Amino acid sequence: MNAEIIQFLKELQVNNNREWFQANKSRYDVLRKNFIENVQLLIDRIGLFDPEVAGLDAKDCLFRIYRDIRFSPDKTPYKRHFAAYIASCGGRGSERGGYYIHLEPGGCMLSGGVWCPPPVLLKMLRKDIYENIEELVEILENPQFKKTYPVMEGEVLKRMPVGYPSDFEYGEILRHKDFCVASYKPDEYFFTPDWLDKVVEDFKLLYPFNRFLNYTVDEYLGRV
Repeated sequence: MNAEIIQFLKELQVNNNREWFQANKSRYDVLRKNFIENVQLLIDRIGLFDPEVAGLDAKDCLFRIYRDIRFSPDKTPYKRHFAAYIASCGGRGSERGGYYIHLEPGGCMLSGGVWCPPPVLLKMLRKDIYENIEELVEILENPQFKKTYPVMEGEVLKRMPVGYPSDFEYGEILRHKDFCVASYKPDEYFFTPDWLDKVVEDFKLLYPFNRFLNYTVDEYLGRV
């Protein structure tokens, strides 16, 4: 069914208007239902190694296909991807590090970590990363992790944040405004019969990374 999702999204990319979407709404509904079912399967399997996501409802993790165009110069009404963020404390709205799946023609990926943290949390994350950098580097430099998630994603400051030494060995990590990694996949990665198994194995590699970040996130949220 993922091949059908990608085909639908390819057509949507060139027909991103309400008339086409309404004419294909029943087709979209079937594809969305299938995606929800697969996300639920992922939640159940991730919960075996990350118990905090166990019990999540897939519908709480899915992002809507409808774009908010109120303040955007791009007035196309629909997103060109299917996506879900699997994380405790809110699913797609959670500030905790979690597991992100993104299906988009030519832009499929798996991702994890903390994306776009608010300023107070960003400051706390930088402090804890600086004080525990060896632990984080060990996670990032794990050969299988690095092969799957080769670089950190997101915006990077040009200079070191105030209060940190300019010659810090791992300054590039601290200059990040997001602490997130991604693994870009060919569309066909999601077409094979064992695609769920492959995704689970790649997500399993994210668990130590998320656990490291979530210690700080939980302090911020008052959970510890």
